[in-house]
Amino acid sequence: MELQSRYSDMVKRMKKSAIRELLKLMKKPGIISFAGGLPAPDTFPVEELKEITQEVLETNATKALQYGTTEGVDELREELAKNYRLNGMTVTAENITITTSSQQALDFTGRLFLNEGDTVLVGLPSYLGGLQAFGVYGADLIGVKFDEKGMRADLLDETITTLTAENRKPKFVYIIPDFQNPAGITMPKERRLEIIKVAHKHDLIIIEDSPYRELRFEGEPQPTIYELAGGDRVITLGTFSKIFVPGFRIGWVIADPAIIDKYITIKQSADLCTAPFVQYIAAKYMEKGYFRENLKKVIAKYHSKRDVMLKAFDNYMPQGVTWTKPEGGLFLFVTLPEWMDAEDLFKKAIEKQVAFVLGTVFHCDGSGKNTMRINFSYVSEEQNLEGVKRLAATIKEMIDNH
Repeated sequence: MELQSRYSDMVKRMKKSAIRELLKLMKKPGIISFAGGLPAPDTFPVEELKEITQEVLETNATKALQYGTTEGVDELREELAKNYRLNGMTVTAENITITTSSQQALDFTGRLFLNEGDTVLVGLPSYLGGLQAFGVYGADLIGVKFDEKGMRADLLDETITTLTAENRKPKFVYIIPDFQNPAGITMPKERRLEIIKVAHKHDLIIIEDSPYRELRFEGEPQPTIYELAGGDRVITLGTFSKIFVPGFRIGWVIADPAIIDKYITIKQSADLCTAPFVQYIAAKYMEKGYFRENLKKVIAKYHSKRDVMLKAFDNYMPQGVTWTKPEGGLFLFVTLPEWMDAEDLFKKAIEKQVAFVLGTVFHCDGSGKNTMRINFSYVSEEQNLEGVKRLAATIKEMIDNH
């Protein structure tokens, strides 16, 4: 049976995730993989979850094992709102809807706003999952370059002005302001205010993707774009995947209740509701104070791993290689000499049993051929050190043979 002609245009636009494909390498013995954005398994609070799971089954099984409301379990939305209020945001449960991971929230954002041919502004580089989620709806992705403070507001302004003159006014701008994936950069408050000013000037929506915000090792936390904008024209996405457990697949959207209602309507046609069982467990986990307690341990562990990796880069990387020094999160972004192709490096690095992600997959225009993303959270400190040694040796060989 011939199938290709029967597939929808949307399916034909879909591409497999380069990162998900690379993660298969992690199953091969001996490979040190810096490719994924995976949390360290030893950060998972197994004992606390055993206790809470038992408690939920004993006290609330009839609700936890039944279908739930599309917007999410009230107790979890209340706990999330409380957590955000502690961090300076003015939100209630009515501003929050639960999704099955933040990737679903990205997909719903595309479904909510995009028609084929619409324009979306993204960072150059930007999170691959976001690029995929918007691209599948036929969006034209336009990249805005970074400096050391993140997306440049002046270039954002210029780009919107040019596109609007061409009758291609963007639907929204997609930003990851804290420990950006893949660059590791945190946008300071003044840059966030500049971005908000540009958004007001051009009547633009801001999608603020914030999966890593809680993972700060040093420096001062910056206010969310949502908070600085007073909730106006900003939609913030969050997730437990990097700060609790990814296996629960719990994400959420924060927005004006009228926008939240649209997300709920979309979700009703997608999966009806996110699993209530894991929502009740997560809510009880937060209520008991375990979330904050465990988060401190996670931050300490990742802080140490980042320091080991940065020291290894300082000690072993040859001249001509530069990298970001993130204040938190999961990633370093590495820039190789301009002539070097990271794809060629990848092939040689695999021979030395070390893997990373090509920077090109994070660039909507196919640029970034001499860049790569390195994850430091998943493997042990010893593997971080050994992996950097292997990678540095491979780069040095390429430079010596150039």
